[in-house]
Amino acid sequence: MLIYLRILKESFSFAVNALKNNKLRTFLSLLGVTIGIFSIIGVLAAVDSLQKNISDNLSVLDKSTIYLFNRSFGPTEIPRWKVQQFPKVTWEEYQRLERSVPDMQAITYTMFVGSEAIRHEGQVVDNARVTPVTEVFPQIERLQFDSGRFFNGSESMAGAPVVIIGYEIAENLFGNGQSAIGKKVRMYGQRLTVIGVLKKEGTSFFGDSADTKAYIPVVFMRKILGDNNNTAFPAMILKPEKGVDQAAFVAMLKQKMRQIRGLKPDEIDNFFVNQFSGFTDFIDGIIGTMQIIGGIISSFSLLVGGFGIANIMFVSVKERTNLIGIQKSLGAKNRFILLQFLFEGVILAVIGGAVGLILVWITSLIASGFTESFEFILSPANIIFGTFVSVFIGLIAGIIPAISASRLDPVEAIRTGM
Repeated sequence: MLIYLRILKESFSFAVNALKNNKLRTFLSLLGVTIGIFSIIGVLAAVDSLQKNISDNLSVLDKSTIYLFNRSFGPTEIPRWKVQQFPKVTWEEYQRLERSVPDMQAITYTMFVGSEAIRHEGQVVDNARVTPVTEVFPQIERLQFDSGRFFNGSESMAGAPVVIIGYEIAENLFGNGQSAIGKKVRMYGQRLTVIGVLKKEGTSFFGDSADTKAYIPVVFMRKILGDNNNTAFPAMILKPEKGVDQAAFVAMLKQKMRQIRGLKPDEIDNFFVNQFSGFTDFIDGIIGTMQIIGGIISSFSLLVGGFGIANIMFVSVKERTNLIGIQKSLGAKNRFILLQFLFEGVILAVIGGAVGLILVWITSLIASGFTESFEFILSPANIIFGTFVSVFIGLIAGIIPAISASRLDPVEAIRTGM
């Protein structure tokens, strides 16, 4: 055992000295592996960061949340021209589903509308994202209040002129330290009373932060825009009771909606039941595809680095043929020569890989500093993977030159090297 440890130690020392004596060659070899590891780990880290940031931003909504309206979240086999003919969901359909669908925790009617300016005594916030909903919306989406409350059932049904605003809107309209509760703002040419201010959320990856949102009763919006306005897209948002089988609930929901619309058995659904879990699965599929494609593309850089090491190793064997002959004539075993060159290749690859990982880490820190909405991460799994890949590349690139060096005949090696 001690003999093998001594062989490993001596082989390692020979490899390190060879790398020190050929600094330019070592640098060029390191550069190829560094670029390769930087590319492949950089892609993996970027995809992991993307996945984490998307997951964090989607965690606000429960995965059981369902959107029912005339558009699909993801790809569909139905032709686009036919989808455009699907009727919009109506307030009456919402009321019938509210009364007839069992095992439902909450259902709200909403309208996707454009941004709107909010005014207060000369202060204006442009592009506030208005979300008209009913009073049960906080049961579907988690809202945290800095002050005030959400509108109640009577305010919702009456279409009361009340509004809940995001933290950023409140700051821009009323300034620091001034309470927004009870103050009047103007929207859609109407005066609305602020009854709630949401806690600060910060910038979201999707740009969907509640800081720039305004929630109003959907009945109030219906009074302003009407039910046939082409600029508004009505929808229903549902959340089943906990523990309810999602597939069975969706099937029952589709059946109820078909009955309400009087669709015949041979007619397709003219609406879409968009499951939030399905949307996240769709996003995960896209991310997985990006990871595979990015990994394949980056692997070419790593392959170039591997060829660079192999090429340098063959040159190293050629230059040290005379030394190899002398070593073998003095009793050096084939395995000693083999390990000597193999270590040289592995050391090159590991150092190059380590530099590549450090560059990825530095890049992630710089990139994270430029944006609050996206955090770049270099996970321990990617660090371990990068190290493993470096060692693997060093072994593969160095094995053939090392074998060829270990099999040299000492007499021929000395004569060739003279």
